[in-house]
This record gives sequence, C-alpha cells and structure tokens, in this order.
Amino acid sequence: MSNSIKRIGVLTGGGDCPGLNAVIRAVTKTAMFKYGLEVYGIEDAYLGLIRNRIRPLSSGDVSNILTTGGTILGTSNKCNPAAYDANGDGQVQDCTDRCIEHVKLNELDALVCIGGDGTMSGAASFVEKGINCIGVPKTIDNDIVGTDVTFGFATAVDIATDALDRIHTTAASHHRAMIVELMGRNAGWIALHSGIASGADVILLPEIPYDINAVCDHVTQRSKKGKRFTIIAVSEGAKPAGGEQVVAKVDPTSPDPIKLGGVGNVIADQIQRITGVETRCTVLGHVQRGGSPIPADRVLATQFGHAAIECLMHDHANRMIVMQNGQVTDIDILDVANKQRTIPADHPLVAAAEAVGTCFGV
Repeated sequence: MSNSIKRIGVLTGGGDCPGLNAVIRAVTKTAMFKYGLEVYGIEDAYLGLIRNRIRPLSSGDVSNILTTGGTILGTSNKCNPAAYDANGDGQVQDCTDRCIEHVKLNELDALVCIGGDGTMSGAASFVEKGINCIGVPKTIDNDIVGTDVTFGFATAVDIATDALDRIHTTAASHHRAMIVELMGRNAGWIALHSGIASGADVILLPEIPYDINAVCDHVTQRSKKGKRFTIIAVSEGAKPAGGEQVVAKVDPTSPDPIKLGGVGNVIADQIQRITGVETRCTVLGHVQRGGSPIPADRVLATQFGHAAIECLMHDHANRMIVMQNGQVTDIDILDVANKQRTIPADHPLVAAAEAVGTCFGV
C-alpha cells in the first residue's frame, strides 16, 4: 500500500461525454473516504495545468452528480501541453514544464486523467517527466486501444438507436431512404452497434469503404420487393472505395484539426440522383454526447473511477484502467498514446449483420 500519495489531481479532457461526473465522483469519494487523500480538481483539462486553475474538491462538490451529464471540472479538446497554441494563431509552444511546475506548486503526488486518446497522449508527456498518471478511458467513439469498452459509448449508442427508431417511422410513412449520420471519427463502433440495434438496412463504416452503386442497388432491390423505404446508418468517417473522407472543416488550433462531417448529405444526393428515391439525411451531431448517462455507463464509470484509486494506492504507476473480457484491469498508459481502436473487417458483429441481410456497401 502506498504511503507516498497524499494529494491527487483529477482532470477531464477531450470532448464531453456522459459519465464523466460519475468518474469524478468515484475517484474523489474513494480517495477521500477509503484512503483519506486530498483531491484537487483541475479545470478545463490540461489548460488548467498550464494556467494553474486548480482547486480543492470536497465530498459536497461531488455529491449528486452521478446522473448529471457533462463535467463539473470543464474540459477542452484544444489543449495539448506539448504543443499549446496560446493565441490561436497556429504558433505552438511546449508548456509541459510549466504544467510540471504547477503540479509541484500544488503538491500533487499523482494525476488522474480522464479522457480519450488525445488525453492519454497528453499524459504521456508528463509520464516522461516523472509524474505518475493514471488514465481513465472516456469517449463515445469507443476507439481507445486496450479496452473493450469506454464509458459514454453505451449512452451514445442508446441515443443513436432511439434516433434511428424514430427515423424509421417517418421513412415508412413517406417511402423515403433516410440517412442518419453518426459520430465516431475514424471508428465506426457507434454506427455498427446502433445500426444493428435499430435494424438499419445499410450501415456504412470508416473501416469498410463503400461502393455507392452497391448501396443504390440495395435501395432499389428493397423497392422491388415492396419495401418502400430504407434506413441507412452512416458513420461520419465513412468513405467510398478509392475516395476520401468528407471533411467539414480544418481547425488548426485543435490537436485533432480534421473535423469530419457531411458524408450523409453527399450520400443522400447520390442515392436520390441514381435511384430516383427521395432521400433525406439527419446529422445527429453533439446530441450523442449530451445528457444523463444510462445506467450501464454510470456503473462502468463508477468501476473505472474506483479502480483508478485502487491502482494508484497499490503502487502502480502510469497505468490506464481498462475493461478486458468482462474484468476491470490496467495497462501501461504509454501503450495507448497516439493510437485508435477501429473495427476489424472480420468482426463478429459485422458478420452477424451481414447474415441478416444488412448491406455494408460492398
């Protein structure tokens, strides 16, 4: 049992996600109630470390936040400590040493970094400077290497499935092809799971480049069989075979400057032009990241937050909490940095969907 850990800092980085507050609560209460630690909240992710926006947390601060969406600490997906653009002019500087100074100034013995691949990559720069960082994997995209699931994913799938279910009824009423564009960046986990759950007729993923003619043939064949509507779940990172992803914009101030979006409307125009079937697209967007986490994410977030403190107090350094084969464990946080977990083409869920007639555009 560690006797060197007396005070820890906790931060939430990257895009917001259902379950962040549940992790903050579990980390803080486990640290305080079980081990008598002091817990400090770092505001707006690594920006708080750069600007020394660090404040003590009490048990009252984290009470009644289990069911609340967002994060009480705030977050940022535009702050990489090793390449910080302070003025938004594209000129970056390495602020790692400044962050380390603030860690030492506040006498923080370790950091609990809650976030996605970008947050884990940021933590890697602190690990190299001797700061013990425990990572907790968060993202609705479910694309963090080393863990079977991230908290926030189940809620996003629930929201996406509900949207696809609602689109189903209006598609049937108007005899249209209806597209729902979903988040996920370069990983299609949300589209795959919600597409299967809603019985989508077509699922288009970044990992399986599509042929628009195959998609249109599927729409046409359904019409010939008397099925006068088609539901299509499209991941924002989907791309045609031999083509490129659709980029909504490029944000040079972000560590992840390429912002995907718009592929749903491109596909809708192509389907309507080729088949003559009236086609509409709904871009679900940030709705997938908002609101209260469903029970599964509340439970997973609590497990992960508790495990982060247990890992820390049992002298484990620089680890990330993960779920593997139904068990909570931990891996080297450096193994996660700058990587993404995508869907293998031979994934069992893809095979199951194909077996029931779902088209993947090939």
